[in-house]
Amino acid sequence: MTFSEEISNKLNELLVKNYDAEKGYLNAIDNVDSDRLKMFFKRRASERSEFAKELRTEILRYGEDPKDSGSFKGTVHRNWMSLKSLFSSNNEEAILEEAIKGEKESLKSYNDLLEERNLPPSIDSLLIKHKNAIQATINTEKVHEEMVS
Repeated sequence: MTFSEEISNKLNELLVKNYDAEKGYLNAIDNVDSDRLKMFFKRRASERSEFAKELRTEILRYGEDPKDSGSFKGTVHRNWMSLKSLFSSNNEEAILEEAIKGEKESLKSYNDLLEERNLPPSIDSLLIKHKNAIQATINTEKVHEEMVS
Protein backbone atom coordinates (compact mmCIF):
# COMPACT_ATOMS: atom_id res chain seq x y z
CA MET A 1 0.00 0.00 0.00
CA THR A 2 1.37 3.41 -0.92
CA PHE A 3 1.59 6.36 1.41
CA SER A 4 -1.28 8.06 -0.46
CA GLU A 5 -3.51 4.98 -0.20
CA GLU A 6 -2.82 4.63 3.51
CA ILE A 7 -3.68 8.28 4.20
CA SER A 8 -6.75 8.11 1.97
CA ASN A 9 -8.05 5.00 3.72
CA LYS A 10 -7.81 6.71 7.09
CA LEU A 11 -9.40 9.89 5.77
CA ASN A 12 -12.16 7.82 4.19
CA GLU A 13 -12.96 6.38 7.62
CA LEU A 14 -13.48 9.89 8.93
CA LEU A 15 -15.39 10.87 5.81
CA VAL A 16 -17.96 8.11 6.29
CA LYS A 17 -18.30 8.96 9.99
CA ASN A 18 -18.99 12.58 9.08
CA TYR A 19 -21.64 11.54 6.53
CA ASP A 20 -23.34 9.47 9.19
CA ALA A 21 -23.14 12.20 11.84
CA GLU A 22 -24.70 14.64 9.39
CA LYS A 23 -27.59 12.22 8.78
CA GLY A 24 -28.00 11.67 12.50
CA TYR A 25 -28.25 15.39 13.17
CA LEU A 26 -30.73 15.86 10.31
CA ASN A 27 -32.87 13.10 11.84
CA ALA A 28 -32.61 14.74 15.25
CA ILE A 29 -34.07 17.99 13.87
CA ASP A 30 -37.31 16.19 13.09
CA ASN A 31 -37.51 14.59 16.52
CA VAL A 32 -37.21 17.50 18.91
CA ASP A 33 -39.72 20.26 19.63
CA SER A 34 -37.35 22.95 20.87
CA ASP A 35 -36.53 25.52 18.19
CA ARG A 36 -33.20 26.09 19.91
CA LEU A 37 -32.30 22.40 19.64
CA LYS A 38 -33.51 22.25 16.04
CA MET A 39 -31.14 25.10 15.16
CA PHE A 40 -28.34 23.50 17.12
CA PHE A 41 -28.75 20.20 15.23
CA LYS A 42 -29.05 22.04 11.92
CA ARG A 43 -25.73 23.79 12.57
CA ARG A 44 -24.06 20.51 13.49
CA ALA A 45 -25.38 18.81 10.33
CA SER A 46 -24.09 21.69 8.23
CA GLU A 47 -20.72 21.55 9.99
CA ARG A 48 -20.40 17.81 9.36
CA SER A 49 -21.32 18.31 5.71
CA GLU A 50 -18.50 20.86 5.45
CA PHE A 51 -16.07 18.49 7.20
CA ALA A 52 -16.97 15.81 4.64
CA LYS A 53 -16.36 18.19 1.73
CA GLU A 54 -12.96 19.13 3.12
CA LEU A 55 -11.99 15.49 3.67
CA ARG A 56 -13.11 14.58 0.13
CA THR A 57 -10.92 17.38 -1.23
CA GLU A 58 -7.87 16.06 0.63
CA ILE A 59 -8.51 12.49 -0.53
CA LEU A 60 -8.79 13.67 -4.13
CA ARG A 61 -5.62 15.74 -3.72
CA TYR A 62 -3.75 12.49 -3.07
CA GLY A 63 -5.19 10.93 -6.22
CA GLU A 64 -7.45 8.52 -4.38
CA ASP A 65 -11.21 7.96 -4.49
CA PRO A 66 -13.41 9.29 -1.69
CA LYS A 67 -15.88 6.71 -0.44
CA ASP A 68 -19.59 7.29 -0.14
CA SER A 69 -20.15 4.03 1.69
CA GLY A 70 -18.21 1.02 2.79
CA SER A 71 -17.37 -1.32 5.61
CA PHE A 72 -17.26 1.50 8.15
CA LYS A 73 -20.76 2.67 7.33
CA GLY A 74 -22.32 -0.35 9.03
CA THR A 75 -20.50 0.33 12.29
CA VAL A 76 -21.39 4.00 12.25
CA HIS A 77 -24.98 3.20 11.32
CA ARG A 78 -25.32 0.95 14.35
CA ASN A 79 -24.07 3.75 16.59
CA TRP A 80 -26.75 6.10 15.29
CA MET A 81 -29.44 3.41 15.55
CA SER A 82 -29.49 3.83 19.31
CA LEU A 83 -30.15 7.52 18.73
CA LYS A 84 -32.91 6.69 16.25
CA SER A 85 -34.64 4.48 18.80
CA LEU A 86 -34.84 7.45 21.15
CA PHE A 87 -36.69 9.51 18.55
CA SER A 88 -39.94 7.66 19.10
CA SER A 89 -39.98 8.82 22.71
CA ASN A 90 -39.17 12.43 21.71
CA ASN A 91 -37.03 12.67 24.85
CA GLU A 92 -34.84 15.69 24.13
CA GLU A 93 -32.50 15.06 27.04
CA ALA A 94 -31.85 11.47 25.90
CA ILE A 95 -31.32 12.62 22.31
CA LEU A 96 -28.73 15.16 23.49
CA GLU A 97 -26.98 12.55 25.62
CA GLU A 98 -26.73 10.23 22.61
CA ALA A 99 -25.47 13.10 20.43
CA ILE A 100 -22.72 13.82 22.97
CA LYS A 101 -21.80 10.13 22.97
CA GLY A 102 -21.53 10.20 19.17
CA GLU A 103 -19.40 13.33 19.23
CA LYS A 104 -17.05 11.78 21.78
CA GLU A 105 -16.59 8.80 19.45
CA SER A 106 -15.83 11.18 16.57
CA LEU A 107 -13.35 13.05 18.73
CA LYS A 108 -11.60 9.77 19.54
CA SER A 109 -11.34 8.93 15.83
CA TYR A 110 -9.76 12.30 15.09
CA ASN A 111 -7.38 12.02 18.04
CA ASP A 112 -6.30 8.54 16.97
CA LEU A 113 -5.47 9.73 13.47
CA LEU A 114 -3.69 12.83 14.76
CA GLU A 115 -1.37 10.64 16.85
CA GLU A 116 0.23 9.50 13.62
CA ARG A 117 3.27 11.59 12.87
CA ASN A 118 3.44 10.86 9.16
CA LEU A 119 0.54 13.08 8.10
CA PRO A 120 1.21 15.94 5.70
CA PRO A 121 0.89 19.37 7.36
CA SER A 122 -2.23 20.31 5.36
CA ILE A 123 -4.08 17.22 6.59
CA ASP A 124 -2.78 17.63 10.12
CA SER A 125 -4.08 21.21 10.33
CA LEU A 126 -7.44 20.23 8.81
CA LEU A 127 -7.89 17.42 11.33
CA ILE A 128 -6.96 19.72 14.22
CA LYS A 129 -9.55 22.26 13.01
CA HIS A 130 -12.24 19.55 12.86
CA LYS A 131 -11.21 18.11 16.24
CA ASN A 132 -11.40 21.53 17.91
CA ALA A 133 -14.86 22.14 16.45
CA ILE A 134 -16.06 18.74 17.68
CA GLN A 135 -14.69 19.45 21.16
CA ALA A 136 -16.50 22.80 21.18
CA THR A 137 -19.69 21.00 20.15
CA ILE A 138 -19.34 18.54 23.02
CA ASN A 139 -18.94 21.43 25.44
CA THR A 140 -21.94 23.26 23.95
CA GLU A 141 -24.11 20.14 23.96
CA LYS A 142 -23.36 19.62 27.64
CA VAL A 143 -24.65 23.14 28.29
CA HIS A 144 -27.78 22.44 26.23
CA GLU A 145 -28.27 19.16 28.05
CA GLU A 146 -28.24 21.01 31.36
CA MET A 147 -30.81 23.46 29.99
CA VAL A 148 -33.17 20.62 28.99
CA SER A 149 -32.85 18.62 32.22
